[in-house]
Amino acid sequence: MAEDAQKNIGTWYIDPDAEDRMADGHAPIWRHLIGLILERDLTDKSVLDFGCNQGGLLRHLYAIRPFRKALGIDIAETSIAKAETLKGNLPIQHQVGGRLEGWAEEFDLAISHEVIYLVPDIDSHASEIWRALKPGGVYYAVTGCHTDNPLWPKWRELVANRTNTVVQDRSITDYGRAFEKAGFDVSARKLEYDGFIPFVADGWTPDFADALNYYTQTKIVFRLVKR
Repeated sequence: MAEDAQKNIGTWYIDPDAEDRMADGHAPIWRHLIGLILERDLTDKSVLDFGCNQGGLLRHLYAIRPFRKALGIDIAETSIAKAETLKGNLPIQHQVGGRLEGWAEEFDLAISHEVIYLVPDIDSHASEIWRALKPGGVYYAVTGCHTDNPLWPKWRELVANRTNTVVQDRSITDYGRAFEKAGFDVSARKLEYDGFIPFVADGWTPDFADALNYYTQTKIVFRLVKR
């Protein structure tokens, strides 16, 4: 990402209270995602959460599969401050920003959840993650916000109106090509969330059938291995 392409912000959502609601809603999805990660023993591994927001995913990961150390990075300054207060004594460092200078071949595992669709330059992002991973390191990048999502025309307007971000339009294939070009072996699967999905009439999926389809069919998990 170019230095001037993704500025630091206060919070992702214009409504700051939405940050806490988002974390609560994502918690069961995070636990399901952790169950999909093929790397089972992380006790001697270093982990990166790109776009960590308030740090909830790393805290969930540590509770289920403890790691040696982790970095959570995000452009949202207020969110990073809250992540620091919530981490307690966990071996997690947080950093404000969207660049990974100084972290060459540092991480065994990288994760991002609903972040890559907001990255201005996906090619630069893929290259930065590749450089930050150790040889053989793995990046799990999760998103349902892509142009193959039938809800995307409506959602891109909601994202633009509700958040302090700039929306990008990319297909699943666009992501696959970008990560392959960066030097990853690319594979993917549907998230296929298998838990009960709550009905939330918040404007994102007022049609409950859309919510069920989104979490089981539309949301994609990329597994990207550094060659």
